Amino acid sequence: MAADWIPSGYAPHLFVGLLLAGLSTVALFGLGLAAYLQRRSTEYLLVTLALGGLVVRTLVGWGTAMGVVPMVVHHVAAHLLDFTIAALVLYTVYRRGPSQSTDASQDA
Repeated sequence: MAADWIPSGYAPHLFVGLLLAGLSTVALFGLGLAAYLQRRSTEYLLVTLALGGLVVRTLVGWGTAMGVVPMVVHHVAAHLLDFTIAALVLYTVYRRGPSQSTDASQDA
């Protein structure tokens, strides 16, 4: 069941880790999607897309562990997803701009 590169003693730990990662990233993506559907703002959409990238990253991990996704593809895909997730988060922060204080005395 597991790919040839996984030592048999580590396979159960790897699959438990992937299962937990998968469940948690899908849950986070679901929460992000619910927040986006409630707010309908570009910032929420970008954060939801970043969370979706985490789900895709976990799916690539599952594919690699099952021997479907070659390790080289896994490695490149993981780095591209890391870059994409970071870029989405940073662009969201940049797009949001500086916060507007309601009380000018707080800035002093």
